[in-house]
Amino acid sequence: MKKIILLFGVLYFSCSNNQDVGSYQLNQQNLELPTTSLEEAGFKKDSIENIINLIHETPHKDLRGLVVIKDGHIVIEEYFNTFWRNSINDIRSAGKSVTALLLGIAIKEGLIKNIDQNVYSLFSKIKNPSINEEYKKIKLKHLLDMSSGLDADSDDPSSIGQAGNWIAKDDWKEYLLNVPLKSDPGETFVYADINPLLIGLAIEEASGMSLKDYAQEKLFAPLGISQFYWYTNAANQTGAAGNLYITALDFAKIGMIIINEGKWESQQIIEPSYINLIISSENSAIADSWPWVDSYGMFWYKKAGVFNGKKRNYIYGSGLGGNHLIVLTKEKLVIAITSSAYGQPYQHGRSYAIMEKIFNAYE
Repeated sequence: MKKIILLFGVLYFSCSNNQDVGSYQLNQQNLELPTTSLEEAGFKKDSIENIINLIHETPHKDLRGLVVIKDGHIVIEEYFNTFWRNSINDIRSAGKSVTALLLGIAIKEGLIKNIDQNVYSLFSKIKNPSINEEYKKIKLKHLLDMSSGLDADSDDPSSIGQAGNWIAKDDWKEYLLNVPLKSDPGETFVYADINPLLIGLAIEEASGMSLKDYAQEKLFAPLGISQFYWYTNAANQTGAAGNLYITALDFAKIGMIIINEGKWESQQIIEPSYINLIISSENSAIADSWPWVDSYGMFWYKKAGVFNGKKRNYIYGSGLGGNHLIVLTKEKLVIAITSSAYGQPYQHGRSYAIMEKIFNAYE
């Protein structure tokens, strides 16, 4: 998610006409997770129906799915504009938040020590003889907070580590392990795709698997996620910064891992202590330029606000196009929004509006 596409000053919803579409019947058809009614989950039914109606009325036909899970039960599962439950969608940079979870799995398995491990130590010097020795200064936590200090900036094509310089390569590992430092690690927040890519490469080196295959075996299979696509280059290196295609329902399932403190059914997939880091880790430097976000950490955004008269603290993964995975840990509530409004001025504003309306409909 970049500064240039995070816009609040947009018209959240616009109606194509004044037609009264009536009361929209919520579509609850999930066969994997239990469902519950809006009222039992603590939502105002009329308010939610109005939200669904507004989505159907908007002239922009690129919103795909909306899934809300409360206490492990499906409350809302809706699809729009010819998209349906089995439609996979590119969640773009929200894939970074998934990469953070995969790092937690790798730490639990002992493949990586902890987030204080320096990046240089994660790569074999025999396999990677040209690795930049300055990477000894960079810790995993610096990558996770976008404060690596590397000469890489997603908003600056002239920066050496900007994705345009390496994304088209068949093998991008050597290039990414040789980007120079521009500032001291931990000093400055700079949003850059190289940070999750280095974590993905570290997991691949330690596991001997592509990140895509590691995710399928260690995270997706336990959650029952079988339908997905994650871009992987000719050298079997996965794009850990994004380009993960999954369904809206599976997107929401990933949020449940946070709610359940790393557990799915009887399996502890990620240690609770690591999940707590995701929730609590904060780099408030992001607020200097992005005032609508309180902080950032572990590839997740953090924010607090007052909705329906109550303060809500939430974390979220965000991707271009208006893709958002919102988690309220205290309320055990997950909201997944999938959208293909890539590059559109309303992309995030519309999703934020949906989120806010759902928050305000919750008692």
